[in-house]
Amino acid sequence: MSEETTSNEGNDFKSRFKAFAQPLVETLDSKLRAQVDARVDERVEQALSARLAIFERAIADLDRTVKELEQRLSEN
Repeated sequence: MSEETTSNEGNDFKSRFKAFAQPLVETLDSKLRAQVDARVDERVEQALSARLAIFERAIADLDRTVKELEQRLSEN
């Protein structure tokens, strides 16, 4: 067997392996991408919920303070 024949067989095997593995790689890539996207969405949702809760408490505090001030003004 000559060196050229061995090289061609190696390239042929390499191209066949790529053709065989490509769908698997693409499937894994899409599944991993979906998992990462879902995890990122979950983390963003958690962060936004925590921040929204802070704003909701601040608005509730402001609402109570305004009602107390209105009540004081109406008493005078």
